[in-house]
Amino acid sequence: MTQRLGAILLFYKPFFLWSMAVNVMILIFNPYILPSIITKLFLTFFVWYLVRETSAKRKLIFYKNLGISTLRLFCSLYIVDIVITLTFLLLMKAFV
Repeated sequence: MTQRLGAILLFYKPFFLWSMAVNVMILIFNPYILPSIITKLFLTFFVWYLVRETSAKRKLIFYKNLGISTLRLFCSLYIVDIVITLTFLLLMKAFV
């Protein structure tokens, strides 16, 4: 299980800086929780489409060999992203 979680975090790593940039934009324009969750859901669908339709699709073979389906990978990616987003938003609301 920890090997799969590590693989999912490895997949998330290139998207982390973009996710944090989106978090800052959400904080500036609409710092509420529900719109940020919906925004992250749409962005997860966009990343899924981007990976599926480009040459990055070959990366998914590695995760399928580990027993992680594409749906599970992107659902896990969404959950990790939401946890980071909510933590970021709640910390910024508390201290700013």
